[in-house]
Amino acid sequence: MDSDPSQIPVVPIPFEHGLSRFAQSLSAGQARIVAIGSSTTAGEGGIKAYPERLLTFLEAEYPNGGIAMINKGIGGQEAPIELQRFAADVIAEKPDLVIWQVGTNAVWQGPNENPPPPSFDETTRAIRDGLARLRDQTQADVVLMDLQYVPAVLTPAKKDKAIAMVEAISELARDGGVNVFRRFAFMKGLHQVEQVSFDRMVDPTDDNRLHDSDWATQRVAWAVKLAIVGGVDKARSPVAANIG
Repeated sequence: MDSDPSQIPVVPIPFEHGLSRFAQSLSAGQARIVAIGSSTTAGEGGIKAYPERLLTFLEAEYPNGGIAMINKGIGGQEAPIELQRFAADVIAEKPDLVIWQVGTNAVWQGPNENPPPPSFDETTRAIRDGLARLRDQTQADVVLMDLQYVPAVLTPAKKDKAIAMVEAISELARDGGVNVFRRFAFMKGLHQVEQVSFDRMVDPTDDNRLHDSDWATQRVAWAVKLAIVGGVDKARSPVAANIG
């Protein structure tokens, strides 16, 4: 498996697990995706968020898949609050694929926020509990999406915590047997390998230097599409069928 995107154009790190449920639902012509998360998922600053762009890409890839995208993003939220919405916003939707974008607000938001952000441990515990609930109460394939690689989470005060959160999400996914869309590594590749400036990667109207630009959102959505297609192909491969 690739460790860090290191080619031009930068591509995402492949999913470790095949997307068997989603692949089956595509073949049946009724595939439901629930995207849950914060502002990356909900949309911010008039920039069309990744789920809507991803749907367009996937519909072009799987024109007979009958794909529905249910966007349950709410700006500013983090895993503990999102977990409280799981019953109504995720499980009741009977998804075939869940994309849960997590971790950024626990790193970026400061103690002066009202309400204050959850702690690192509260966030990781909620992710673990959420993955267990999805495993027990749905048949969906699950993808965790980690942090964006942007100046707001790369300051001296926040960078170590951001890297620790990325590593924690990876470990939680490994323990839970689910995939990670490694956005942090992908966007790091855009910046360091493709030499794309943060001025191009960050929404120019965002003084916090946190939210992705229109250009970066499009690249991320395309990368998620590539990772999903790889996961579907892996599920449909003869090797996967023999293992199953």
